[in-house]
Amino acid sequence: EVQLVESGGDLVQAGGSLRLSCAASGFTFDDYAIGWFRQAPGKEREGVSCISSSAGSTYYADSVKGRFTISSDNAKNTVALQMNSLKPEDTAVYYCAATTLWRSCVGYYGMNYWGKGTLVTVSS
Repeated sequence: EVQLVESGGDLVQAGGSLRLSCAASGFTFDDYAIGWFRQAPGKEREGVSCISSSAGSTYYADSVKGRFTISSDNAKNTVALQMNSLKPEDTAVYYCAATTLWRSCVGYYGMNYWGKGTLVTVSS
């Protein structure tokens, strides 16, 4: 059974930090790019960050560049998103998703598998 399970979402004050984790199972982790996406209330889902261990590549949306860091632990089949200097506009449900195509992650289309999301709320 393919599963992606997010954890780490919480309520935090502006300027604070959170670390999200995505635990993957049921597929060959090393063959996939893993991305983080988010959906704020009343807005479309948007791409946040992607990582591909096999390609040695990372991607960050301009809105989070310099504040968020994505990393992977292939031995544990997990991907983390370290979020620093959080802003109220970062408030959203954060999802992780997997694809075999790097361009799908960066371009936010054709993701194969999705997690159920974890809520991040940043107060001012």
